[in-house]
Amino acid sequence: MEINRLFWGSRRGMLELDLVLQPFLSNIYETLAQQDKERYWKLLDCEDQDIYSWLLSRNDPEDPELLRIVTIVRENTGMQAKV
Repeated sequence: MEINRLFWGSRRGMLELDLVLQPFLSNIYETLAQQDKERYWKLLDCEDQDIYSWLLSRNDPEDPELLRIVTIVRENTGMQAKV
């Protein structure tokens, strides 16, 4: 997917998501394997409230593909769950 489309797709209706997804896209996305990039595209198709809840570790996506990319985003943005 074209990077400009990804930047627009990563701009969400919630400032909190913009503050996580935009830096992730700028700093981490290019280092991902192709399958993880495709998982990120799939993540962008999800509802803002779901993404927000997943990134805050309130719950996890049921889809293992989404769980993998959510985990990658969490680990690279300081959003990982505290144990």
